[in-house]
Amino acid sequence: MTAFKLDCVLFDLDGTLVDTAPDLIACLNKTLQAHDFATVSAAALRPWISHGAMAMINQCLPDQNQQLKQQMLDFMLDSYQHNIAEYSLLFAGMDSLLEQIESLGLKWGVVTNKRERFSLPLMAALGLDKRAACIVSGDTTAFSKPHPEPMFEACRQAKVSAERCVYVGDAAHDISAGKQANMKTLAAVYGYLKPDDQPEAWGADGLVDHPEHILEWIKASQCH
Repeated sequence: MTAFKLDCVLFDLDGTLVDTAPDLIACLNKTLQAHDFATVSAAALRPWISHGAMAMINQCLPDQNQQLKQQMLDFMLDSYQHNIAEYSLLFAGMDSLLEQIESLGLKWGVVTNKRERFSLPLMAALGLDKRAACIVSGDTTAFSKPHPEPMFEACRQAKVSAERCVYVGDAAHDISAGKQANMKTLAAVYGYLKPDDQPEAWGADGLVDHPEHILEWIKASQCH
């Protein structure tokens, strides 16, 4: 591992920092029921969460017309906005990881493609908004991941340089965004991966299958 000075750990939100699947799937099933469609299992939809609500709807109803799917998207997002953290929790081990990061004198923050109307209330509901050095959402800048601009905005908010950050995400577009910003990257293989995902081919600096492995990587990186 190439030596570098780490100042900030940045996380994707859904599927990396927080397990939002229970709330998102509950709101999707409520939407399906309201439009006279059968509900779906969590296992079937979990891999699509990191790709957004419309991707979830498309996966359920690939043959329906776009107008109906847009109506369902609006319904689902309205429901989700009012049930933002009924069941969502930090991934097991993540709370300890954040405490360890803070105890090491490092900053941490979030870069997500989730829109501010959802990301900010979710972070507040989990008591994380005041602890995070930055929260960059899908509509904070004119671009979303895989464009690197949200990564640079996170650095501006946290007052750190991109070269001194590591970005942790569970999708190829997360790793691409981090690499384009010249950050170190870790692929969270405990997250919402699709069956055909190949995280080992994304070019990340490491694969982590539990939050505690992120801490191990952090400590190891500072010993070189």
